[in-house]
Amino acid sequence: MKGAFLAMAFVALCSAAHANCRQALALGLDVSGSVDAREYKLQMHGLASALDSPKVRQALMFMPNTPVHLLVYEWSGPEDPAVVVPWTSVTGPSALNGIIDQLRGLKRREATPGTALGLAMRQGVAHLNQRADCWKRTLDLSGDGKSNLGPRPLDVKAEILPTGITVNALVIGADNPSIGDIRETEISNLSAYFQTNVIVGPDSFVETALGFDDYASAMTRKLERELETLILGQAAAQPIAPAPRTDQ
Repeated sequence: MKGAFLAMAFVALCSAAHANCRQALALGLDVSGSVDAREYKLQMHGLASALDSPKVRQALMFMPNTPVHLLVYEWSGPEDPAVVVPWTSVTGPSALNGIIDQLRGLKRREATPGTALGLAMRQGVAHLNQRADCWKRTLDLSGDGKSNLGPRPLDVKAEILPTGITVNALVIGADNPSIGDIRETEISNLSAYFQTNVIVGPDSFVETALGFDDYASAMTRKLERELETLILGQAAAQPIAPAPRTDQ
């Protein structure tokens, strides 16, 4: 089994070596009416902090000849989607620092109160289709509520399944810690909703943030997990030096 895993990792890395990028990562952030100015700032600055964390920076810079491409867009109602960081190839520290600075400088726009999650999924796929030559394509969707406008997320999930795109989610729970068990139940229910209706792909997963104050930590964990498989695969393909002899 281990030998098969190493062989698969090697084949995947050989494919990546012939691609223009090893991973296209589109991040869709919820800016619906339920997200106030403070929560908007925590979300944007939280993503910036996650990208600036040591492990994520190391993962992004790990294979500079086949870099990760990043795009960030906002979503809410049908009329509100907007790209806030266009596709950027993370070829070095200056490119990553530029993305981080853009995120920290963003101001909240007016947005409708609706939550068109299915449309947000389609928008993310449309962005990722612009990077069809990447080894892996991943859509990240952050959200604090269920869809109430546009196509059903479950129907859009079925559309995405044959494309090979992975969709992961970061679910944001209620900010008020005083509600105790109710808070835990609410985020558990929302996580189950995203698990059933949104995420797709063999490695897909749902990360949770206990309120927007926890967003930066949750996004850091999420990015580390998404980028980890690339690092493990590269390490697996490296030649292993023979162990020193002990019988001399």
